[in-house]
Parts: sequence; C-alpha cells; structure tokens
Amino acid sequence: MKVGVFPPFANPLCTPEHIAAVGRAVDERGFSSLWVAEHVVLFDEYASQYPYLESGRFPARPDVGLIEPFTAMSFLAAVTTNVRLGTGVLLVPQRNPVYTAKSVTTVDWLSNGRVDLGIGVGWLAEEFAALGVPFDRRGERCDEYLAVMRSLWLDEVSSFHGEFYDLPPARQFPKPVQQPHPPIHVGGESNAALRRAARLCEGWYGYNLDPAGAAERVTKLRSLIVDAGRKPSDVTVSVCPYLRPVGPEEVDAYAEAGVDQLVLLASIRSPDDIERVLDPLAAIMELA
Repeated sequence: MKVGVFPPFANPLCTPEHIAAVGRAVDERGFSSLWVAEHVVLFDEYASQYPYLESGRFPARPDVGLIEPFTAMSFLAAVTTNVRLGTGVLLVPQRNPVYTAKSVTTVDWLSNGRVDLGIGVGWLAEEFAALGVPFDRRGERCDEYLAVMRSLWLDEVSSFHGEFYDLPPARQFPKPVQQPHPPIHVGGESNAALRRAARLCEGWYGYNLDPAGAAERVTKLRSLIVDAGRKPSDVTVSVCPYLRPVGPEEVDAYAEAGVDQLVLLASIRSPDDIERVLDPLAAIMELA
C-alpha cells in the first residue's frame, strides 16, 4: 500500500519558502503523492454543513484562505522530482471546464506527467453562489464538465453539446503528458460519488474514514464497478483518515479493506515542523 500526504497550504503559512521546503521533504522521503485542497472563498456566516466534523463547521477561520491548487502544484513541480501531485479535491462543477482542462494539462507538462486529478462536487452552497453557479444538480454538471475536459484532452478537434455546457469545435493544445489523460479520482463517500468513480474514473478518494468505514465503501464500490462492466482493479482506492489516528493495526486494517493508498494529514505549520511531522508518517510508510 502506498502512502501520500495532505499538508494544508493556507495563509499566512504558505510562503514560497514553506511550500518549497515541504515539497522537497515529502519528495526526499519517498511519499507517493502530495495533495492540495481547494476553496476559493470562505465565509464568516454560512448555512451549509461541513460533512467531516460533527460541528458542521469548516475547521479553519474564514481569514485563513487556501492557496489556489494549480498554482501550488506548479510551484511544487519545480522543486520536486518523483512525488505525484494531486488535487484533494478540485471542485469541478463550480469551475469553467475549458480553463480547468488547460490547467490540468499545464501542470501535467510542468511536472513531467505527475498529476492526479482528485475531484468533488462540493458542499459549500455559499461558495457556488459567490461564483454565480447553481448548487442544485452539481453532480450532473460535474459529469458533463468531465466530458468536456476529456474531449479537450483527447480529441484533435474538441466539441461538446450538453445541458450545462456547450463547446463549439475548438482545439486545445498541448495534450497531457499522461495518456490518455491524468487519472481522475472521485472524492466523496456517498453512493453517488461511488457510482461516478465506478462509471467514469480511474480512482476513488475517500475522506475521514476508519478501516471499517473504508471496507464498507470499498465493497460497495467494487460491486458498482462490476455493474458498470469494469474490473475492480480499474479503479485505484485512496483514503485519507483525516484526524483519525493511524498506527500499525490501522495500517493493516486499511490494507485488508482494499485501500491502495493512504493519504495522511501532515499539519506542518512551519519549516521547523517538517521533521517532527513527516518522519513519523514516513515510519507508517515503512509499515504499509
């Protein structure tokens, strides 16, 4: 089982020096991947419920903003060599799919083919409203946007005609380094997210799951993959335990649950924290 890391990059911590130091340290220790989150705006007051804490509140003050993921990944690509760079997760239905496809390809080029595209449909309705995008039916919008992006990555002349987006014949170059395109990992624990991964994508990214929860979701995912006419091995399973403890017993249990990659939270607040935080996670990597 592979082990990646999720170091939250937020101001005022995400200085160039901090991001470079974290990226180099993750690369040097041999972690499989490094994941970057996305929220373009946060709010003092909001009615939406954050799904991963009982409080329903996002675990950061609204004045502690996350750095834009593709910008961060491009920066990381310049200071790393081997670690894969992932979006954990990109909020596809609130983005323009043509620009998103271009950003994915650009980072794939600059990283020599190291992009993992983690995607989600979002939970923060107020963020969608700020971007002028409907929150309702965002799952269907996401599926269409993925189809637009695939056309831009794969076709000499791209086009798409759907309910949510219309792309006239157009050319987008360069194409991604990874062929046919960077792997897409669907984030989310709902049955809808599992169906999306089973039907359309190369990976599934579960969040805030203990081994038992991961096992239940992986079993459901494998059934849906077979129903979609694919093999379970066609979809890579990644799980981020988030704030849950991970020791030798948990590592074994996640592996038995069918997890291919653990993505461990790395709460690094300064370069001085790098060794203290990453070395224990590297020890977990030795157990996996």
